[in-house]
Amino acid sequence: MFTPEEARRFVPEGAGDPQSDITLAWELLYRLEPELYDRLASAEHLHPGVVDRLPRGVDRIVEVGAGTGRLTLALIGRAADVVAVEPALPLRRILARKLASADRGDRVRVMHGFFDQLPLPDDSSDLVVACSAFTPAAGHGGEAGLSEMERVCRPGGCVAIVWPNHTDWLAARGYQYVSLPGAMSVEFGSYPEAVELAGIFYPEAAGEVRRLGRRAVPFDVLGINPPRDLAVKVLGR
Repeated sequence: MFTPEEARRFVPEGAGDPQSDITLAWELLYRLEPELYDRLASAEHLHPGVVDRLPRGVDRIVEVGAGTGRLTLALIGRAADVVAVEPALPLRRILARKLASADRGDRVRVMHGFFDQLPLPDDSSDLVVACSAFTPAAGHGGEAGLSEMERVCRPGGCVAIVWPNHTDWLAARGYQYVSLPGAMSVEFGSYPEAVELAGIFYPEAAGEVRRLGRRAVPFDVLGINPPRDLAVKVLGR
């Protein structure tokens, strides 16, 4: 399922068990069932205030781990040039398809790359951002990935981690945490889809999703934090 460079990052010991390694399970999903993943990601709308907190009217934004465009499409109008970096080929294909039909989608360049090896020069972006994809683990960010994101960012620009985990880890590296108020729900396309996808991704919540009987399911019912927070660092001049 993986190219040699993907395997080196995602299964460094040469073998892995997706039953016990949730990160590996997601990486396999991106490559085996990308459309299924996109159905879930498309229902998980970001808090509008998160995007509002990001710079706009800048020359270039780089998004790392762009996936199928959960954040990418909202970035189009915020910069003259947007670079979406994504390692998984099936996700890049879906993102490219969405951009082809999006207003001003030609502003976005979709590129292959990894957190620890971004295909961009030093000091080349006003904003470098990752949404949901960054973790402290090697291969999915970590020290090397954070260093790469900061390398690509211009002095005076900012690096942002949207929907972060391990906020204490980021705070120790100079990132300021912001959480926005308000109840949020996963907006599935229909009630049957809510039941179907909950059964696949959140089986412990599937019964409650059926009981609710609606397509909008609060994040807390699914047992996950809503995407209403970010961690930001402005780089010194």
